[in-house]
Amino acid sequence: MSQIEKPLPQPPRTTHRAEVPPEPRTPPEGPRAQKAGWASWRRDLSASIVVFLLAVPLSLGIALATGAPLQAGLVSAAVGGVVAGLLGGTPLQVSGAATGLLVVTAGLVQHYGWRATCAITVLAGLAQLALGALRVARATLAISPAIVHGMLAGIGATIAIGQLHVVLGGSPDSSALDNAAALPGQLAHLHTTALLIGAVTVAVLAGWGRLPGRVGRWLRVLPAPLAAVLAATAASAGSSVPRVELPSWTRPELPALPDASVPALAAAVLTVTLVASMESLLSAVAVDRLAAERPGAPTGRARLNRELAGQGVANAVSGLLGGLPVSGGAIRGSANVRAGAATRRATVLHGVWVLLCAGLLAAVLELIPLAALAALVMVVGVRMVSFAHIRHVQRHREFPVYAATLGGVVLLGVLQGVLTGIAVAAFLALRRLTHTRVTVTQEGEGYRVRVSGQLTFLAVPRLTRALALVPAHTEVVVELCGSFMDHAAYEALQSWTAAHRAHGGWVTLGGRAGRPLAEPTGAHSCRPWTPWRNHHCTRPAPELTASPESSGGQLLGGVSAFQRHTAPLVREELARLAREGQRPTQLFLTCADSRLVTSMITSSGPGDLFTVRNVGNLMPPPGTDASCDSVGAAVEYAVDVLRVGSITVCGHSGCGAMGALLDSAAPGEEAEPTPLARWLRHGRPSLARMQRIGRLGRGEVALSGRPVTDDQERLALVNVRQQLDHLRAHGCVARRVAEGTLALHGMYFHVGEAQAYVLDEATGRFCAVHGEAAPVTV
Repeated sequence: MSQIEKPLPQPPRTTHRAEVPPEPRTPPEGPRAQKAGWASWRRDLSASIVVFLLAVPLSLGIALATGAPLQAGLVSAAVGGVVAGLLGGTPLQVSGAATGLLVVTAGLVQHYGWRATCAITVLAGLAQLALGALRVARATLAISPAIVHGMLAGIGATIAIGQLHVVLGGSPDSSALDNAAALPGQLAHLHTTALLIGAVTVAVLAGWGRLPGRVGRWLRVLPAPLAAVLAATAASAGSSVPRVELPSWTRPELPALPDASVPALAAAVLTVTLVASMESLLSAVAVDRLAAERPGAPTGRARLNRELAGQGVANAVSGLLGGLPVSGGAIRGSANVRAGAATRRATVLHGVWVLLCAGLLAAVLELIPLAALAALVMVVGVRMVSFAHIRHVQRHREFPVYAATLGGVVLLGVLQGVLTGIAVAAFLALRRLTHTRVTVTQEGEGYRVRVSGQLTFLAVPRLTRALALVPAHTEVVVELCGSFMDHAAYEALQSWTAAHRAHGGWVTLGGRAGRPLAEPTGAHSCRPWTPWRNHHCTRPAPELTASPESSGGQLLGGVSAFQRHTAPLVREELARLAREGQRPTQLFLTCADSRLVTSMITSSGPGDLFTVRNVGNLMPPPGTDASCDSVGAAVEYAVDVLRVGSITVCGHSGCGAMGALLDSAAPGEEAEPTPLARWLRHGRPSLARMQRIGRLGRGEVALSGRPVTDDQERLALVNVRQQLDHLRAHGCVARRVAEGTLALHGMYFHVGEAQAYVLDEATGRFCAVHGEAAPVTV
């Protein structure tokens, strides 16, 4: 079904009560709503503290790495939390000092000074506000992921190389190449204490998430960056190393425009706007996806245009107050979600705690050694080079774009690196569109023309030259492996096809792997059913699942959808079957389990299968009591009347009948067996057979590609073989098999893997059926 309608409306119920005025009382929803509100407040408060403990060392480390005043990092964290938290479109996103802008900000501070950097931050914020008003946030996500990940990896590599100098006791240069070239000299003049502090910080960051046991679980409540900074501070006690210095808080100086040309100023503003916007929007999408996976998460997608405008206001305010550029960060946002934040209150409260910390705990912050902050930022930079992203872009053949962007950012700068990546991506896209390979090979007395790539007018000369090599009066298969063909290529191909057929030739146009577009009559050429997914739209609410009325509504909803959408498509075929009668070629004996949809597993439609279903896909042998004649009668009708050509016995994973057989008591212990217990007695030969062959199977049953999971799966496989033996014991089946007009097959379907296995009786092995394999006739 391509679409499911909602359940049919039910008439309203009426209840009759005594006409007594009810006493005033609080509605039941009130206390529950109040309790939920307090729970939400508690979750937000707890999450805000976790994010605050993460944000403080991270903000100080970023400020240190950029060369800005250290309090600028705290200002950006407070402004990002309060302003962006209140105005942003992603409630659980946490904004603060922009990690992705670290290299850019460091360059601006060095070239133009701090006040000019603040002015550029304000202008970038106004640009973001304008972009949000123009509603172009979604368009920014159209940039290739390879460019974005390459940009972040280049920034991360630059950060890591620069901060390594601080960890070793030196000071970084502005250029990544200069920093890399200066590393040998820096290693020759190590500052032992700074290196020790950095090593402690890195070790705690790397091992904090792997702390074992209950104690480790309690300790992991603290964010790893805070734990690392605390450990490094404790290790540096008593040593004379550079530490955090926070000057007294004064009214910030107003930003001043840099003494630079308009193009240079525009380039700086564009770079900050581009990087901050992409980092914030990508983080918003990631945080929104992470929050949606959490049980009980609020519905509704992130409002990206509002998020972009909120980031713009936060950047403008941060620049005016002397703070760093602000952006949303996946590190802070994911920590907020995992800490259980429910609303945007957590983000705002985190900003309030940062503000209070900067005003009341400055003396505590000044105990932190700078080497610890540098090591923290260095690890953040290393983690921005994600091997998962590299594998992802490699799978999509986008690694040249990734590498070009990364190299451009490291060698030339962020904006230049992004432009380099865009240029390489455009070149590759144009090359893939125009690069077409045409080969002609002789196969026996015929020929195969294989076209790899897109067929555009640019490829028509190459195509016509290749087709001219094919002799007349021959059979030709033209295999089209691309996904696009324009009008010029279509006309050229059709013209040659008509001419070749007019001269006595034979042409088949095929798709990928040479599969003909018009399959031969004997193949399974009918169009498959519309892909099915669990139809939640007709399913009742969880609290009403057991209600007969709701179950009826679900069924009627499905029937109504069939009448509206599916019946018009199959009415003609069903009318033919009604006139001619049923003529199935296969009998399918399977379990009554609701998860087994035989038509979906076999890609069959009306009139294809004669299906018999019962608990455990059992086939009682001849000579049993008359109460079991139903299955035998169906088999006899299918074999002798309908003259089916094959019978398939299909078991499945997680079969409840097999579980009941394994748990059943010994025969004779049950005084009054239930109908189910009496029916399952026909499965006891399968249980005895499994116990006889042992756990290893002795070659009786096996699965290709993996071992048998447990006794329940082993019994399901043995049961298929046993029921096939029961079938052969029936006279009508034995006679047709001896005549060679009836084939018996065994099959096993693993529900969780959606994988079918077909029995090879010669070896006792159930072989997996793969999508690319030739169809197996059952």
